[in-house]
Amino acid sequence: MWVNNISSDLVEARQAFSSLESVFALQGESITTSSLCAVDKIILDGVGYYIKRYRRAGEGLAEFIGISKAKREWQNLIRFKRWGLPAAEVVAYGEDGLFSPPRRGVVITREIKDSIDLAELAGEKSALFHDRQWLNSVLQQVARSTRVMHQHNFAHNDWKWRNILVVNTTPEPQVHLIDCPSGMFWWGPLFEYRRIKDLACLDKIGSTTLSATQRLHFYFLYAQIKKIQTLDKKHINKIVRFFRGRD
Repeated sequence: MWVNNISSDLVEARQAFSSLESVFALQGESITTSSLCAVDKIILDGVGYYIKRYRRAGEGLAEFIGISKAKREWQNLIRFKRWGLPAAEVVAYGEDGLFSPPRRGVVITREIKDSIDLAELAGEKSALFHDRQWLNSVLQQVARSTRVMHQHNFAHNDWKWRNILVVNTTPEPQVHLIDCPSGMFWWGPLFEYRRIKDLACLDKIGSTTLSATQRLHFYFLYAQIKKIQTLDKKHINKIVRFFRGRD
């Protein structure tokens, strides 16, 4: 199965992304690589694209049964758009047939220009984190995206700062979501665990970059509350303790 949503006027890209085989034959600038997949950047028709090529469907049994990582990723990014969340635009995607192991897959997204991920900004100790207007806008947008996902009983499962891009760093930043091959729907206690994990993943860098007051402000924005209740205290305690002893 292969889907190409490139408009006809982008001749280079439409031809380069014409099939799964043609995409696997492309050479671009290597961004990241692992045993499971590799991400390259390529510029065609003056437009930048990120090509994520999965060498197989997943790890362990997931390589042979269930939804592949590639399919889960493109479905989730498209789902985010449907929910009104700002996410990377998927322009082409597809995978080998279900009964054709190792079930290679591809997800191609259009470059989000002038963007930088929050983890990189934090690593640089950017002065933007001292800009109250900028930081409040980013916290509001990330809190909303997190809340909307959770309102649908959906957990990202890798909701880290590196997967959140910021565009137009001042004065009105715009947050965009990228990379979500592990997100899925959960219910009951399983969802509650995954929800806390999402928030704990955000707080992992947040605990070293933001003040305690700013972190609490984020929780207020996420939970849409103005005053802490007993249940909120329990949630916050679970969040800050989630990774203790695991690193």
